[in-house]
Amino acid sequence: MSIEARERLRFIVAFAVVYIVWGSTYFAIRVGVRDLPPLLLAGARNTLAGTALMIWAMSRGQSAPWRSPDWATALPVGLLMIACANGLTTVGEVWVASNQAALISVCSALWTAWFGTFGVRGYPLSARAKLGLAVGFAGAVLLLVPGHGFSLTHLGAQGAILLATMCWAAGAMYGRARGPVTPPLMLAAMQMFTGGAALLGAGFVSGEASHWHWTWRGISAVLYLAAFGSCLSYTTYIWLIRHVTPDRLSTIAYVNPLVAVVLGWLGLGETLGSVQVTGMVVILTGVVLISTRPRTLLGKLFKSA
Repeated sequence: MSIEARERLRFIVAFAVVYIVWGSTYFAIRVGVRDLPPLLLAGARNTLAGTALMIWAMSRGQSAPWRSPDWATALPVGLLMIACANGLTTVGEVWVASNQAALISVCSALWTAWFGTFGVRGYPLSARAKLGLAVGFAGAVLLLVPGHGFSLTHLGAQGAILLATMCWAAGAMYGRARGPVTPPLMLAAMQMFTGGAALLGAGFVSGEASHWHWTWRGISAVLYLAAFGSCLSYTTYIWLIRHVTPDRLSTIAYVNPLVAVVLGWLGLGETLGSVQVTGMVVILTGVVLISTRPRTLLGKLFKSA
């Protein structure tokens, strides 16, 4: 296999992992919050994953985290992407169905593409990318049309998830602009541990410890989210941040909801009407517009910005 083919395969696998595995995390969170309080669930998941990744990185010869010069990057990114974004999403899913939470998360694509135009590494959006983002957002609007009537009781939770998308995009673009020297594996571990510790602290302070219930369902959700949602997917995403342009990175937010909708339907009985199905098709159209260029090799599409 040629070097170009290996690089192409590497990017395909990386996007497939983040597309599919992260799409399943909305389902796992919704299952987990049935038995576990949201802040402690999110904190346990990320602290466990961060600790495991630190040990793994050091076993591969990487320097211990306390010797890293990139805490100025890891701390704000961990607080934004883990404590704020993941924490708010987990809290929101106490009241919002997993498919609805995933659909709101599409907004992170808009924030990512917009925030990515700022700074010294700012990447201007092409007309095709802008069209793709607009089409994708239109599809998200269709998906958000309530199938059984609108309820104001979910407004606060939906707002929390919407704020989470902004925090996620801000953290991702801040980390991309900083250009850290710490290897991605250790950097991801530092960010997850920082955000997870902050969430655990918030959970204990808010009195969630008395609501923690040791059940197989809850613990299984924590372990799945730690191993796959955090260790595998998050480290892959951190690598992608440093190697692809913001508009292509934003396609993750379009595909994840499609996976979440299917899992919510199969495992939780969450349904979508014909309007929502149409929305999924429109979103896929937006992904194609953003991710492809006429007469351009795939290897060139994923070059470093």
